[in-house]
Amino acid sequence: MCTTTTETADGPGTVHGLCEPAMSLYARALREGRLPRTELAEAPCLLQRGLVHPDPDDERRARPVPASAALTRLLRPLAQEVFERLDTTATLVDALLPLTSVAGREPHPEITVVSGKPAIQESLEEAGRRTREHILTLHPGSKRPAELLERARKNALPPLQRGVSVRHIYQYSARYNPPLNHYVDRLPYEGLQIRTMEQTPERLFIFDRVAYIPTTSQRDVALRITHPALVRYLIHVYDVLWARATPFGEPLRTAGPDAPVTAVQQSIARLLTEGHVDEVVARRMGISVRTCRSHIAKLMQTLGATSRTHLGALLVRSGIAGTNPHGPPAQGAGLRRRARDRSPNAPTPPTANS
Repeated sequence: MCTTTTETADGPGTVHGLCEPAMSLYARALREGRLPRTELAEAPCLLQRGLVHPDPDDERRARPVPASAALTRLLRPLAQEVFERLDTTATLVDALLPLTSVAGREPHPEITVVSGKPAIQESLEEAGRRTREHILTLHPGSKRPAELLERARKNALPPLQRGVSVRHIYQYSARYNPPLNHYVDRLPYEGLQIRTMEQTPERLFIFDRVAYIPTTSQRDVALRITHPALVRYLIHVYDVLWARATPFGEPLRTAGPDAPVTAVQQSIARLLTEGHVDEVVARRMGISVRTCRSHIAKLMQTLGATSRTHLGALLVRSGIAGTNPHGPPAQGAGLRRRARDRSPNAPTPPTANS
């Protein structure tokens, strides 16, 4: 039987793991559509984690919640914590990095500063040559110059041929970048996967037990991190983001099955209703201001808005901007979502200059 923690302010006690009877019952419930509530006595974690709920048509039975919908709901508080910690990390780096030159001794050898894009690129390539297990990358924005992608492709081939697992997370806008799509077709290797999400934190590279993060907006200074605890934490952050991202081979969600806008336009609509100006919306979406305003014009045309103020009112009234893409799926969305990537192919990791 599962062991649970005590009650919390957020609801029922959480379960640290699903026991074997719980997994067996949940799998059977998904196959058969429901099960007798009496059988839940041996697996209370199913109710406490919200994996099943009472059958509204028969109080003696329980119905399963789709696994994808349950996963999204359970990951939401973890993801919120991740973003809050990333914001705190960025604040600390901005405050303390300028003081490193004042220190009376050498910095900690497990966190070193790499200055200049050529030096960063050289360090990244050396880390790639030494990698034996996995490469994890996170990229805001969508622009990848062809010459840098070609260099990245050559650097990516040896790790892939050694059987290294490679995963990339890009923003949604990268889906519409022709060079990246071209590289999807040119690198059909096993172990290479890509997912996209609406917004991403700053750039991140992880090569086995070595991580790199930028410290300036120009990305010409980076921290090379080998501290085991910090690298483990960054890998955990990456895995949480990965679980919330959409596989590259799957279509993006919209506000609903009858939504008149694309997923990117829905995200722009949500940011506009939050009060952000065009430049901020474009930066968060990883697109140019011109492209952002083109999407806004299409939103105005679709909704029949006569002004930006009118558009804001229509967005709120229509509900288009009311669905958070990282929140629980709309009704039925969990059934449409796949649990695994449909395609293992993905673009290669961009270079430090991209």
